[in-house]
Amino acid sequence: MVDHSLSAKFAEIETSFEEVEAQLGDPEVLSDPSKLAELGKRHSDMKDVVADIQSWRQASKDLVEAKEMSDDPDFAAMASDLEEEIQALEEKIKVALVPKDPNDEKDVIMEVRSAAGGDEASIWAGDLLRMYQKYVESLGYRMEMMESSESETGGYDKAIVNIKGRGAWSKLKYEGGVHRVQRVPKTESQGRVHTSTATVAVLPEAEEVDIEIDPNDVKVDTYRSTGPGGQSVNTTDSAVRLTHVPTGIVVSMQDEKSQLQNKDKAFRVLRARLLQAEQEKAAAELAGARKSQVGTGERSEKIRTYNYKDNRVTDHRIGLTIKRLDAVLEGALDEFVDALAAAEQAEKLAEGGS
Repeated sequence: MVDHSLSAKFAEIETSFEEVEAQLGDPEVLSDPSKLAELGKRHSDMKDVVADIQSWRQASKDLVEAKEMSDDPDFAAMASDLEEEIQALEEKIKVALVPKDPNDEKDVIMEVRSAAGGDEASIWAGDLLRMYQKYVESLGYRMEMMESSESETGGYDKAIVNIKGRGAWSKLKYEGGVHRVQRVPKTESQGRVHTSTATVAVLPEAEEVDIEIDPNDVKVDTYRSTGPGGQSVNTTDSAVRLTHVPTGIVVSMQDEKSQLQNKDKAFRVLRARLLQAEQEKAAAELAGARKSQVGTGERSEKIRTYNYKDNRVTDHRIGLTIKRLDAVLEGALDEFVDALAAAEQAEKLAEGGS
């Protein structure tokens, strides 16, 4: 039996596709490169879905005919096969129609910070950063350090990195949250297992076309870069602090020797924070949006636990445990990323009521 509500929905998509095809032949559109590019992309996005809809229509028609002759065992078997094919096509089309995350193709700015656990938390933040470095390399992406504060015992109190590569956000957006580690620290003489945490915040990097910043809204301060213990590490005012007055967002950058380079990096981070604030409707400042990812960093809050003794990693959001901690720390994150993406897809399908 053909699902008539589904058939009507598919007919709307076919009509939209025909309209796009007609517009692509319009001389006015052909003389407008931006409009042509936009319609070309829509045509490309819809083409495979429409082909599947046409296959679904043909299979539905064939099923009606096969059922009319189902007294014949061959036609009964054909009807069963067609029902399976129709169901598979419906699922494929529904998944293709789930709205895509508009940020999926964007580059990423990631902040890794030590949280609960003192020196061990800083070492753990460094281990996480290394894990992401390995994962990023495996994808053919590039990671650039933007700002860092190294701890005296190794690792990082804070590190902000820029990750460049097509689809970086689609792969790394699930990493925001509290990452908890259970292991015996190198500094522990009694061999007792400690629990420490580090927080990760992941932001899509905004292009200048995404977020326009009025220079009058930004207060720019310069000062001398400082190293451990607060001592000045250079003789010029190369460090830059930006304060976005309307939202109160503050970005400081001091890693580069040139004031101009620090200012450029600071504006990139500010733009990313403003984009996320806007997209998540966090009207005043990023703090609320960022806090939703990282919480307070307490040991009880976690998206993932890394247990060294049992060589396992558990993602608490989807209940997935992988007993290959060593491989995960070397950047083998695909199994988690794919499972989280599938869970998000299923949730969107459920929300769509289809």
